[in-house]
Order: sequence, then C-alpha cells, then structure tokens
Amino acid sequence: MATTSMPRGNATHAAQINQLQQTIARVIRGKDEVIEMALTALLARGHLLIEDVPGVGKTTLAQALARSFHCSFHRIQFTSDLLPSDVIGVSVFNPADQQFEFKPGPLFANIVLADEINRTTPKTQSALLEAMSESQVTVDNHTYPLLQPFMVLATQNPIEHHGTYPLPESQLDRFLLRVKMGYPARASEKDILRANGRAAVESLEPAMEAADVVALQHATENVRVEESLLDYALEIVERTRQTEQLSLGVSTRGAIMLHRAAQAHAFLHGRDFCVPDDFKRLIAPAFAHRVVVNTRYVSTQKKSEQAEIILREIVDSVRVPL
Repeated sequence: MATTSMPRGNATHAAQINQLQQTIARVIRGKDEVIEMALTALLARGHLLIEDVPGVGKTTLAQALARSFHCSFHRIQFTSDLLPSDVIGVSVFNPADQQFEFKPGPLFANIVLADEINRTTPKTQSALLEAMSESQVTVDNHTYPLLQPFMVLATQNPIEHHGTYPLPESQLDRFLLRVKMGYPARASEKDILRANGRAAVESLEPAMEAADVVALQHATENVRVEESLLDYALEIVERTRQTEQLSLGVSTRGAIMLHRAAQAHAFLHGRDFCVPDDFKRLIAPAFAHRVVVNTRYVSTQKKSEQAEIILREIVDSVRVPL
C-alpha cells in the first residue's frame, strides 16, 4: 500500500501507520483499499460495518486489526436468541456486600467484533447504540465508560440471506463507514489456497500500544479543513435531502462523520490538511448506508448499489472547490 511522508515532526506517526497497514496486509491479501477504510475508521474514532457474502474474510479483517496493536478484543457472535445483557453485561446481587454488582459484558473491550450483527433482533442490536455514539453504557442508572480506543467492527450478511434482520436506520447511522470485502483477486486467492486457507492471524505481532493509537486519533483531529471544503461537503449533504430519488437524506451526524473520516483519510495519506479527494473518496462508504432510496427509483439492482449510483450522480453535479 502506497504511503506518503508525513509533515515534518510527524515521521513517527507515518512509521506507525505504515506498520499497521503492513501488519494487517500480511493476512488480508490484495485488499489494500479495505484495509485503508478500516484504518480510516479507527483514526476517526468511528465504527466499521463490513458487508458481504460469507467466507470472504470479514471476520479475519476484524481479528487482524485487533491484533495489529496491543489491545483487548472480544468477539460477539450475534444470534436470534442473544439478549442485550449478553452484550452489555448484567447486575448480579453480591450477598457479601448486600448489593448489586455490575458484571461487564463483552462490549467492554478496545475492539469489539459484532459478528453477523443482522442475525440478531433489533432489540439486541439497540444495545450497541449508546456505546457506539458516546463510548459508554448505562445500566441500572449507572453510566460506565468504555475503554479507549473503542471500535465496533460489525459484519453482516446480505439481507437477501435467510435468518437476517434489517439494521434500523438509527443503528446504521452509528457506523462511520460501510465497506464490502469482495472476492479476492485470482493471484491473492491462489496465495490463500497455497496456505491451505490458514490466515495465520494468531502469528501477527502488534505494531504498537493502545495508547499510541489514541495519540494518532488526537493527531488526526488537528488535520485542517478549509471552509471551502466544508461548504462542498454540506452542498452534497443538502442535495441528498432535496433529491426525490432519496426518501431519506444524510443526517447531521452523517455530515459530522464525513468530516472526521476525511481528516483521517488525509492523515493516513501523510497530510495535515484535507483536499477535495478526501471527501469525494469517502462519500459512498460514509453515506450509502445512511440514505434510503425512494421506492419509485429502485431498479433491479440492490438498494445499496442504487444508493451509491445516486450519490455518485450528486457528487458529479457539485462543483469541486479549487
């Protein structure tokens, strides 16, 4: 994966990011773009939704990211009988102290893999909302902060598959980006076959500490965004709300997410300032899962693909700032 040099004084950040990329790429072969989106979400303090058919490496990507730095990692296999308390935790009565004691659930980790998130009920899916939005959970009127960095990587199978529940708009809006793994290129798939399918995630050595990732996240927030780029992004957002092709446009949270993702994308590419391409590149990953296509404009394509087409048309119609 190509990387550029960071501004003077930030060579350490560039080296750390390069290490992260190379560590994950040892396992996720031929998917540099997907790795880039995962790291963009991580640097922007966001969450990532990975969607595709089973068996293309969604879970492996989450595990590789978790092993790329020293952190706690929990995997939650979402099923139809999973309860919110199975995710968040539960208060248990302690007879010694004569009071209830909170037992944290698997959500209390730096990296949480919500595997096949759309195989559980909306009630259990909603257990993630507060955590993903505010990095905390509230149980029995007590609020518990989550570890930092905190990131949810959720995988979901296409909605056409049996036994899936559509993610509600409020849940989708919590994800910074949505990506699709896609099938590997033939050469990459041949390497996988040569290794007999063993991804060797367990052999990955962490490239940094969790505190280093937090430092990178703080540095990302200092990436400059010119007023013209803010106007450019808001013009695109406004047009998603005005076009009759979409029955639901991008929310204010979505606009904030795009701003943060663009900063992270610039930082990932060695710049302390954003350029128009940082926004254009992220429109589909940041917005396609937040909008709803008007039923009158749904074609034979999947709704997600139709949304991306409409978004590309909107982007092409907005003048790029010089």
